[in-house]
Amino acid sequence: QVQLVESGGGLVQPGKSLRLSCEISEFTFISATIGWFRQAPGKEREGVSCIYTNDGSTYYTDSVKGRFTISRDSAKNTVFLQMNNLQPEDSSQYYCALSTGVSACQNFGMDYWGKGILVTVSS
Repeated sequence: QVQLVESGGGLVQPGKSLRLSCEISEFTFISATIGWFRQAPGKEREGVSCIYTNDGSTYYTDSVKGRFTISRDSAKNTVFLQMNNLQPEDSSQYYCALSTGVSACQNFGMDYWGKGILVTVSS
């Protein structure tokens, strides 16, 4: 019954910003891992950022540290990914995912996935 719906993607020029949103249905943030993953053509899916609802701690892959920020609105069951100073290498299909427990920010541990949303960074 858990569903995740991403929004906020699009086409932007390098250096600009986007904010992705992930609306989560039929779930309360008791103890879960919620993350953003991305997969570009010909590349493996990678974990970009995760947030842990048990204590609010976060994870970021090295390539986005200092540029991306993950946050959540518990009352609205929504997780955000603020992406600043976007670069062409950030272009990818971005997926929101959820694990019903505390786990590493990895594909294997995710139980539910959104359909994905495209982010393109190009001049």
